[in-house]
Amino acid sequence: MRIALCQLPVSSAPDVNLRRVREALHEAAAGRADFAVFPEAMLARFGSDLRAAAEPLDGPFCAGLAAAAKETGVALVAGVFEPAPDGRVYNTAVVIDGDGAPVASYRKLHLFDAFAQRESDLVAPGSAMVVAPVAGVPVGVQICYDIRFPELTRALAVGGASLVTVSAAWQAGLFKEEHWVTLLRARAIENTVWIAAAGQVPDDSEKPVRAPTGVGRSMLIDPLGVVRADLGPAPGVTVVDADMSLVDTVRQTLPSLANRRTDIFGD
Repeated sequence: MRIALCQLPVSSAPDVNLRRVREALHEAAAGRADFAVFPEAMLARFGSDLRAAAEPLDGPFCAGLAAAAKETGVALVAGVFEPAPDGRVYNTAVVIDGDGAPVASYRKLHLFDAFAQRESDLVAPGSAMVVAPVAGVPVGVQICYDIRFPELTRALAVGGASLVTVSAAWQAGLFKEEHWVTLLRARAIENTVWIAAAGQVPDDSEKPVRAPTGVGRSMLIDPLGVVRADLGPAPGVTVVDADMSLVDTVRQTLPSLANRRTDIFGD
């Protein structure tokens, strides 16, 4: 699989963000990507009116994502917001195949009630994990804060995922960038899976900046924890080969999943 990491700034205007997604997908297609991973909250930046921006999954923004995927032939995962029944929104990642057909949607399980913030005031939690087929590869889906919860990545790996995507808007803060890199590598190593993580970077076109959006550091990490790509802090699109057969090869040598003590700890 050729994976495009699409590290983008995110505007408060959905039409601007959809244009940026289209441009990134064309760049990914030029690099012969099969699958493009986009950040969390591509519909509208944090700090904007997310209730007003939220759309159902058959709304115009997701329709635009599907049209762009079909036009370029590149499957994608991207973060959006959809209305929740209690007046909040769901922080959702949608998976769309290269024919423009919806494959799956994942609502963020772990809400960022940490570092003096309360995502749960605005966002309702999801209730199910997702493993979906993308270009013939079983892909597990996560969003940002989820990466701090190792049981989710383990469940995705046990559920058959060879690749786990992490769409994020990882904020700056003391040691937080080090946490991001360490957690991504740890989840790859302990589950012998590929990790493809795409993060937001600040949108310099929006002044004043009302809320931090992300440090970037989009990464592709192999099942041994080797960083195959790291985009640093600047916007960009990078296409990288990820040999999915490496998952089986590593697990033959390092069968940590097979060696689990499920009789003691369960699945």
